[in-house]
Amino acid sequence: MNLPNKLTVARIILTPVFLLLFTVSSIPYHYILALVVFGIASITDLLDGKIARKRNIVTTFGKLTDPLADKMLTTSAFLGFMLMGYCNIWIVFIILFREFGISSVRLVASAQGVVIPANIWGKVKTTMQMVSMVFIMFLLSLQADFGVLPETVPLPIISNVLFGITAVLTVVSGVTYLIEGSKVIDFSK
Repeated sequence: MNLPNKLTVARIILTPVFLLLFTVSSIPYHYILALVVFGIASITDLLDGKIARKRNIVTTFGKLTDPLADKMLTTSAFLGFMLMGYCNIWIVFIILFREFGISSVRLVASAQGVVIPANIWGKVKTTMQMVSMVFIMFLLSLQADFGVLPETVPLPIISNVLFGITAVLTVVSGVTYLIEGSKVIDFSK
């Protein structure tokens, strides 16, 4: 197994560790620890693709597992935020609905030998998603782990607004992806 694939597998392994740290309040400094693990997992996502392309070691395993590992990490974060009241269930539903829908379109395209490239909206959506998650975890850490941020700061409102913006970007990126896909995929097969 090459280095990029090892990084992808590491991200998969780090996902339940992150969720455990994020949701178990009896662990001291659990938010900051979760943020560190989430950050490390996110960095593996940046590195695996760059290394694979630079060294020309892109594999089928990597092509399939990298996006799956990304979805595992972000889904676990959204479920953790939802469990703790920092993300509305409808936001999580919209994001997961889009992810499953676009993954299905990608599978159909792949079966027909077609690659639909990522568009700018997908990149904006992913960036907003990750930045929002890191920012909210940082604020939670300041408030709960270190007591620096006053309890009066409405973190559930802040997080739902940020994730609401992410949900809107998710819909926009999903629609543009479907439009692009409909131009190159034969849905009658």
